[in-house]
Amino acid sequence: MERAYLMGAPRKGSDDALRAEEHLDELARLADTAGAAVIGRTFQRVDAPTPNYFLGAGKVEELKSLLGAAGATLLLFDEGLSPVQGVNLERALGIRVMDRTEVILDIFATRARSHEAKLQVELAQLEYLLPRLTRMWTHLSRIRGGIGLRGPGETQLETDRRVIRKKISTLRRRLEDVADHRANQRQGRRDLPSAALAGYTNAGKSSLLRALSGGGADVFVEDRLFATLDTLTREVEVGDNYRVRLTDTVGFIRKLPHHLVASFRATLEEAREADLLLHVIDAGHPAWEEQVEVVDRALIEMRNSELGTRNDSGSAER
Repeated sequence: MERAYLMGAPRKGSDDALRAEEHLDELARLADTAGAAVIGRTFQRVDAPTPNYFLGAGKVEELKSLLGAAGATLLLFDEGLSPVQGVNLERALGIRVMDRTEVILDIFATRARSHEAKLQVELAQLEYLLPRLTRMWTHLSRIRGGIGLRGPGETQLETDRRVIRKKISTLRRRLEDVADHRANQRQGRRDLPSAALAGYTNAGKSSLLRALSGGGADVFVEDRLFATLDTLTREVEVGDNYRVRLTDTVGFIRKLPHHLVASFRATLEEAREADLLLHVIDAGHPAWEEQVEVVDRALIEMRNSELGTRNDSGSAER
């Protein structure tokens, strides 16, 4: 098992800076879900990320000492790192470095069960990789002056980029087919009002669905972040012989990358198409108000993204 050390680097004066410990607590839970053992943590409020390490050179040296003393084999960074920052940190610290997005993608890759979820995770991974592949090549060519990167090297890079772009296009088409299939399924269902459960990850959506549907064992419940990624729909009775079609959807989390939300568009369509959207809130969580804001922003972003897609489609048709 990886021995993970956590590093936070919120901007000075930001809301994140006031909640640095809370955010590291959440990163620790993500690490646990991913299968790593957290052995230490630290954070530094930064004026602005540095282009080489995100952190200042002095903090990098201090961090190297902390990692060595703790016997860490992995550094988990609670911010998004550029390829250059990630590579430089790994070279300076001598251990593997993963940013928050990579940790979430790793969890999604291991938690995806259905064919649809696996397609969505693969798409998110490739969209995360593509710009980093391009920027990494630019970084190397600038440092080496192009030596060793022209000719076959550049051809290989262009080949890799084309392969990834082609795969992304293929995955998007397949997920559009999934969305069409879902739409056909909705039309074929018997006429019942529908409700969708939305909320922060591990807020209790699956537990609520299990309770309302009679405690079915097929509704997976676990006290971990992103325990389930697959959409699950059940007919439930809500009183006076009145039945509702209730759907559990994938949870949200702070600093969730835009492309990850976009990749799960087909799954989240259930939330958009529902007659009622139920926002499930863990009122016992100390940061529940921030979690509510995160979910609200994600739902608004999802709606705006859908409106943009429709407008683009309409423009293309005209």
